Amino acid sequence: MREQKLGRITRVRAAFVIGYADGDHCIWPRGELVHEDDVVVFVGRGYEGRVDVEIDAGHAIVSPGFIDLNALADIDHAIFDSWPTGDSRLGLAWSQEYLAGHGPVFTEEEELFRRQFALSQLVRNGITTIMPIAAETYKPWCEDYADAAQLAAAVTGIGLRAYLGPSYRTHVPYTDGTATLLHEDEAKGLDGLAQAIQFCRDHEDTAGGLIRTALLPARIETQTERTLKMTRAAADELGVPVRLHAAQGLFEVGEILARTGLRPIPYLESIGFLKEKTFVPHAWTVPGHRHMPGHFGQGDDVKILAEHGTTVIFCPIPTAHYGVCLEDFDAYRAKGVRVVLGTDSAPPNMIRAMDLAMGMTKASTGDRTSAQSEDLYRAATLDPAAALGRDDLGRLAAGAQADYFVLDLGGTHIGPHGDPVRTLVMNCDGRDVTRVVVAGRTVVEDKRIVTVETGSYAGRAQRFLEKYMASFSLSDFRKRPTNELFPSSFPLR
Repeated sequence: MREQKLGRITRVRAAFVIGYADGDHCIWPRGELVHEDDVVVFVGRGYEGRVDVEIDAGHAIVSPGFIDLNALADIDHAIFDSWPTGDSRLGLAWSQEYLAGHGPVFTEEEELFRRQFALSQLVRNGITTIMPIAAETYKPWCEDYADAAQLAAAVTGIGLRAYLGPSYRTHVPYTDGTATLLHEDEAKGLDGLAQAIQFCRDHEDTAGGLIRTALLPARIETQTERTLKMTRAAADELGVPVRLHAAQGLFEVGEILARTGLRPIPYLESIGFLKEKTFVPHAWTVPGHRHMPGHFGQGDDVKILAEHGTTVIFCPIPTAHYGVCLEDFDAYRAKGVRVVLGTDSAPPNMIRAMDLAMGMTKASTGDRTSAQSEDLYRAATLDPAAALGRDDLGRLAAGAQADYFVLDLGGTHIGPHGDPVRTLVMNCDGRDVTRVVVAGRTVVEDKRIVTVETGSYAGRAQRFLEKYMASFSLSDFRKRPTNELFPSSFPLR
């Protein structure tokens, strides 16, 4: 008989451990988390079994890792494109000349770096499971199989858990200098979908189970009905999640209405797209929203999402930067919609996203009892896990995956603590995360990533951003220099 190999038992003690019991999170003051390799075996106090590694986290919170289903795998563009107006805003779209013929902005090596850098930022913030998103503006058209394969290699290297697939689209935005327009090439979108399907077949449940796959078409207005229906059919056949950005802007609503006679959410329902394990980031342009014009029609789009079990991804940081908001986190949930939190920003600070979601909701509704900390915390842990059909993620309980982070409560900027979850949401920050473990493997220790070398990242990221910004001079319809497209906030001397 072959002797069974014993796994390594790790015990983590802390002032607070966020456990799981009776279908929800629970709090263990002076608690213990014990895991054997990648699986949790005990949460509570007084574990009496064998221990190989002891970790005393002290005055800290041990929390299940955050699940980010709209995670930026890029170097963020909001820092330079969230504030231009008028002519400058049009300069951020491809010109007709640029649309007619251009190559990639970045080399393969630079593309790999921006993915590695983004992943390092995500995990530093306690995010252990991601479904990534990236810009397409610097691509010849959109992502492809090779892009997703490169990201898979980067994910494996750093040690994250991820749901991956290349983005694809049939339309790209461009400008003639007077308005934003859409150029259609369905053949490119169909090719992108075919590559995405092949990626799913090749990469599902790889990297020891850390990599799963998903179909990730770009925004609804950049799809034809054919690609949307084919995406739905392929996702059902493959058994993978699908994510589609929709109901996220007034231009989009007008475009879909012009094409179909329906708003985005009713249109998706009409073609059978809305189902469980389907994710719609943002979903704020619905009837009743203060910024939704009345001529777009009436109806209950939120109820439609609920009826089909479709999940909304609320990303407070980028929506705030771009001047919009999902007005009422609680109202969506009261109608039966599962709302999960995403970062979709850099830095990808999920704790800041929770705090901002709380503030935005309270200010919008005028109700200080809205957007409770525990609901926001579930929206970054238990709720996205349920949406993915994963009862082994988003919680610390026996049998769950050992995906967790340690957050230090000792910083003078935090001050005295109250309830640990409310303190985490209202007083803490992603920079307070000191240790991150994914599938039992330590990825961050003492705030330092230990799986890959990141010493050169800051300088390389700055050079990437500068090249990124400079590339808009080539695509701008007026060919303006960077300092004119993106002027300094105050005069440079």
